Amino acid sequence: MSKRRVAYYYDGDTGSYTYGLGHPMKPHRMRVTHDLVSAYGMLDKMHVLRPKRATPEAMTAFHTDEYIHFLNRVTPETAEELTYHGTRFLMGEDNPAFEGVFEFCSISAGGSISAAQRISSGAADISINWAGGLHHAKKREASGFCYINDIVLGILELLRTYPRVLYIDIDCHHGDGVEEAFYTTDRVMTCSFHKFGEYFPGTGTQEDRGRGKGRNYTVNIPLKDGITDEAFKRVFEPIINKIMEIYRPGAVILQCGADSLAGDKLGCFNLTMNGHAHCVQYLRAFNVPLILLGGGGYTVKNVARTWTYETACALGIQDDIDPNLPWNEYFEWFGPRYRLEVPENNMDDLNVRDGSLDKVRATALQQLSQLPCAPSVGMHEVPRESLGRHLGLDIAEEDADEDGGTDDLDRRLAQHSRFVYKLQEPGGSDESDDERYDSDGSSYRRRKRMSILSNRVVNVDPDIGRGPPRGRRFFKSAVRWDETYGRVRLGKEPVLGSLNGSRLGGVMDVTGRSTPGGDVTMEEWEDGTSV
Repeated sequence: MSKRRVAYYYDGDTGSYTYGLGHPMKPHRMRVTHDLVSAYGMLDKMHVLRPKRATPEAMTAFHTDEYIHFLNRVTPETAEELTYHGTRFLMGEDNPAFEGVFEFCSISAGGSISAAQRISSGAADISINWAGGLHHAKKREASGFCYINDIVLGILELLRTYPRVLYIDIDCHHGDGVEEAFYTTDRVMTCSFHKFGEYFPGTGTQEDRGRGKGRNYTVNIPLKDGITDEAFKRVFEPIINKIMEIYRPGAVILQCGADSLAGDKLGCFNLTMNGHAHCVQYLRAFNVPLILLGGGGYTVKNVARTWTYETACALGIQDDIDPNLPWNEYFEWFGPRYRLEVPENNMDDLNVRDGSLDKVRATALQQLSQLPCAPSVGMHEVPRESLGRHLGLDIAEEDADEDGGTDDLDRRLAQHSRFVYKLQEPGGSDESDDERYDSDGSSYRRRKRMSILSNRVVNVDPDIGRGPPRGRRFFKSAVRWDETYGRVRLGKEPVLGSLNGSRLGGVMDVTGRSTPGGDVTMEEWEDGTSV
């Protein structure tokens, strides 16, 4: 098998955070995975990098300013107030406001952005960020254990270089956040293989095909419980082959959510480690720039096994590694067999029993046959320097110290100019009377929300605790647009004309880390009896 230049992104701090006692999402799985990858001696065969953490400004390439500002300052103590009693930003019990949530998000998002930049620069053929793949996060709120949608941020970075990007999702849950972000464009094709039914997030039918220019560029493969390696291969290979033939993407992102493995605590598929990793091997054979991201996966030892094996697949050495696990810090967690394997169980495959798999495959292929050819787009160089820096409104951090500090509001003026000068037209539909607006000028409507823990609809009234409707304000500051002077005014002060003003709310600087002790077992860590 031919060699590939592989870039592997890992931040040692990512496994130190905890969602809370008893929560099924365990960031510590990244540390277990990295330790196993290291024990197999794979680090010497890759370019190992620590990613630059994503800044709030980088996150607002997709997310709203209000939401990023909220994540930047929320703590467990202030969550009730800042979420308006759980009706905004963080709703339900899926996404707790744990200590250090923003720092955790910056690591995950920074890894995916860096991986995309590495691919775009041509310095790597395959980039890996197992801390990424948080595909449920929405533009203005968290969802399904996901706070920042690092996948969307990575795709936006790839679109600077490539005219077309393909996103493939093999997580057990539908990749609704990524699909929603690119639902109306043909520059990104999304293809999700997921469980559909009474299951979170309740979206992803084959009737959802995109809208406008993005019509038929959204491909959904809804599956039923118990799908096996052979059945998954029968639907995965022909559909992906057809997409690669027709769409001809410049780069591919594969979200390797491990909750589709057999025995996962929240999943309901019956894939083995080899069946899951076959997707990586199949895409690698196309010799197209590839980014591998993590995602779901709530049986930690199986997540670590699978992502380690898929790292070997990216390197092309999967046939050379020993199935008997080498000694590592978490060796006891992989008992009683201590092997690099995730076997299937005795679940019934409902997809084969009722013949629905063939119907789903035929429908997807028929949809793809309606695409005339690969869409083209006029490419030009995208400046790396922000508008604010170019105009002198965004002062560098090192210059801020020399000048005695810089007002946060002034540093963000360029970013908010599209609001102040109304450079963006409001989006959304005029069909609904219940529209709300964000800092970027886009409108949105209420939608059904489900809990990933209970797979039940969560009813949230966003009007609770919000008080009467008010005019839009960015970052809840006292800034107003003065029609008389044609300038920005700050509170009761004269027309704003300098860089000296009142600072915004402080940024949370709490790490809130937790690491299992040496005597903690895998079962105790996963069940939440020890954090």
